[in-house]
Amino acid sequence: MEKSSIAQRIRAFRKLKGYTQSELADLLGVSIAILGAIERGTRKPDTHMIQKISQVLNIEPEELLAIAAR
Repeated sequence: MEKSSIAQRIRAFRKLKGYTQSELADLLGVSIAILGAIERGTRKPDTHMIQKISQVLNIEPEELLAIAAR
């Protein structure tokens, strides 16, 4: 299964900000299994989760969604 763009972007931003999956999962209040599934692209994050991830990583939600104006 090919990873979704959002899954790849979440993982890339997490690594860029220096978080492990475990650390980010704790900050988001979800299990590492859920975050892992999101990063693998086997689970699609809902709007609320996108908001939480962007807040914790201190980025705009559009950066995760890759819909920012170019």
